[in-house]
Amino acid sequence: MFNRITATPKTYAWGSTTALPQLLGVAPDGSPQAELWMGAHPDSTTYILDPHAGQPATLNEWIATQPEAALGERTRLPFLFKILAAAKPLSLQAHPSLERAREGYAEENRRGVPRDAPDRNYKDEWHKPELIVALADGFQALCGFRAIDQSLKLLQHLAALADARPSILIEGFRDQLENVGIEPTVRAVLTRQPATLVRALVGASRSNDSQVWAAEAQLLLSLDKCYPGDQGIAIAALLNFVSLRKNEALFLPAGNIHAHVAGLGVEIMAASDNVVRGGLTSKNIDVPELLRVLDFRPTRVPYVKPVTRVDGFVEYHVPVSDFQVMRADAGTTVNFIPNESAVVFATTGSTTVTQGSNVWVLKQGEAAYIAPGTVPFLLKSEGDTFIATS
Repeated sequence: MFNRITATPKTYAWGSTTALPQLLGVAPDGSPQAELWMGAHPDSTTYILDPHAGQPATLNEWIATQPEAALGERTRLPFLFKILAAAKPLSLQAHPSLERAREGYAEENRRGVPRDAPDRNYKDEWHKPELIVALADGFQALCGFRAIDQSLKLLQHLAALADARPSILIEGFRDQLENVGIEPTVRAVLTRQPATLVRALVGASRSNDSQVWAAEAQLLLSLDKCYPGDQGIAIAALLNFVSLRKNEALFLPAGNIHAHVAGLGVEIMAASDNVVRGGLTSKNIDVPELLRVLDFRPTRVPYVKPVTRVDGFVEYHVPVSDFQVMRADAGTTVNFIPNESAVVFATTGSTTVTQGSNVWVLKQGEAAYIAPGTVPFLLKSEGDTFIATS
């Protein structure tokens, strides 16, 4: 079954005032529109446009009252589709494993923490691995701990730029990283909140007038402009920093410390809102819990290389079963059998969807929900179309 769907953008402070309206083809209203959620998460409503006879007006209610028609054999929609538009950096954060999510959810329930309490970490009992795909060149993100030898080089570079006292602080930070490793160094920064170290790193970055580590120095300055003196700035100096080109992607598993910095992207994740924050935010920060869920192992930038399938779809392979992400590029015509529930979103141009004698056209910024079935759909994309399924 094919249903057009829509949702109301979420207006978080870090959102762009123009990117989402431009994508959706509507006039900006001046608010920072940050995310558009498509799915059945309880913290957002996805509306069904022109529901069929007897069908509720929201995807959330349809799944709750008629799960077999909406989901087939499943009992919940396991993924959430988002469009993310960041004008300022998001919080420095990580997501729990499935086991820790269930433990944390039960613990907070036992303590009687209201689900909507600002200091609650676990709003549900699910993990939240996620994939982010850039919709334009220049999507910036922090993603996992950089190789130690590279962070040592960055800190040595910044120490050489700093005045005497700040240089000593940065050298001490560097020596600590070299001598004891990432985990003790991160624990010390987050628990002792060394404001003087942050000022030293930012001041040294301001003195950088070469192309050596230029992107990282500019990042620290940008973070300090948004979150002056925040302890997360020192942690950011230890992380992979990447600028994605259009259609490049990152996969962020449980425990990966990350922060989207700027840009417009498609984000698909397990259907959870469990976020543990450690800085760069005005929201609740829970350092002990963040330290509990973090994976401190250095990692390369977690790129996901898209692969063109024999059926014409471009697929982003991820090592989880909660979601599968495909892209149909301009000029692509593909058959799609909806063995599982799917969200289809036209990010550029329009997409024509045909099933038998039924023909639907999704314009740029429009989306549809397709319930499981055995009758194939034909997708003809005049722009870029993303399909998320499980």
